[in-house]
Amino acid sequence: MAPMDLPVMPPVAPMLAKAVTAVPDQPDGAPVWSYEPKWDGFRALIFRDGDEVSIGSRGGKDLARYFPEIVAAAREELPDKVVLDGEIGVPALTGDTHRLDWDTLAQRIHPAASRVNMLAETTPAIFIGFDALALESASLMDEPFEVRREALLRAVVEPGRDRRFHVSRVTTDPTVAQDWFSAFEGAGLDGVVGKRLDGRYLQNKREMVKVKHKRTADCVIIGYRVHKSGTGLGSMLLGLYTDDGDLHMVGGAGAFSDAKRIELQEMFEPMRKDPDKPSLGEPTRWRSEKSGEWIPIRPELVAEFAYDQMENHRFRHTVKFLRWRPDREPESCGYDQLEVPLTYDLHDVLEGS
Repeated sequence: MAPMDLPVMPPVAPMLAKAVTAVPDQPDGAPVWSYEPKWDGFRALIFRDGDEVSIGSRGGKDLARYFPEIVAAAREELPDKVVLDGEIGVPALTGDTHRLDWDTLAQRIHPAASRVNMLAETTPAIFIGFDALALESASLMDEPFEVRREALLRAVVEPGRDRRFHVSRVTTDPTVAQDWFSAFEGAGLDGVVGKRLDGRYLQNKREMVKVKHKRTADCVIIGYRVHKSGTGLGSMLLGLYTDDGDLHMVGGAGAFSDAKRIELQEMFEPMRKDPDKPSLGEPTRWRSEKSGEWIPIRPELVAEFAYDQMENHRFRHTVKFLRWRPDREPESCGYDQLEVPLTYDLHDVLEGS
C-alpha cells in the first residue's frame, strides 16, 4: 500500500490535562471554557488515509493490531482523510446499564494475534472522539477548539449504538458540567475535562484541565520489598520522572492478599536488575536499614495508585494499588500529572488572626 499522505502525520503526542480541584467557572460575558466528560479508556489518535489506518497511543506506539474492529470501522465510518483524538473503551452491560469496563479493555493488549482477534469479536471496543486534528486536506492544529469541534461533528456524522465511532458530549454551562461530574460516574467515567474554546491543539502540553473523582497517579514500578514472612511481595516501590528525566522513588504500595503477594513476586523476579544484590532503602527512625532492603527491577511496568497527600515530592502515606496501565509508557509518568494542593497561610485558618 502507498504510504499515508495526511496534513497531520503520526506520531502525534496528544494534548494533555492538568489536575484542578474544581470545574472552572466561566467569566462574565462570552464563555471561555468547553466542558466534557473525562472518559476512562485508552487515549488514542486515529489516522485514516483511505485504506491505511493507524492508531497512535499516548506514547507514540501503533495500537492498530490490538483493535482490528476499530481499524475496520474507521474505513467504513470516517471520511477518507481524517485525524481524530479520543479514547478507546470497551462497553459492558452491568444489569441494564452500559458502562466502560477498564479490566476488559486492559485485556485487549495481548501478544497473540489469535487472542486479539477473539477478543475483538467477544469484547469489541468503541472510539469516543473529542477532538479533530485534520479533515480532508486541512490541518486543524492551529484552529481554535470551536472550529475543531465542528470538524469532529462533520467527521463522525452518524453516531449510533451500532457504530464504533462516537462523539463526546460537551457543554459551556459549568453547572451542567458539575452535574455531569456526579451523574456520569456510574457510567465508567472519572471526571470532567475543560478546554479553552479559543485554544489551539498543542502537542504534549497540559493545556486542558481535569477534575477527577479521586486523587490518583500513574507510577512506574521500580522495585519491591519481600514480605516480612519471607514469602511473597511485601510492597512495590513506585517512581515518578522529574522534568529532567530523573526517576525518583515516591513511596510504596502494599496490603495485598497472600495469593496476590506470591503472584506479584513471581511477576517481578525475572525483572530484577541485579538478582544477587538487594539495594538498601532509606533508613528512618521507624525502620532499621535491614528492614529497609529493597530489590530494584527494570522500570517497565506502570500502574495507577490512589493517594491522599504529597509532601516533599513523596506520597505522605501508603498508597493503594488500583489497576495496571498497559497503555502508559513509563517515561510519561511524571510529577506534572499530580494535583497540586491549594496553598494557604496558617493565619487564614486560625480564629481571630
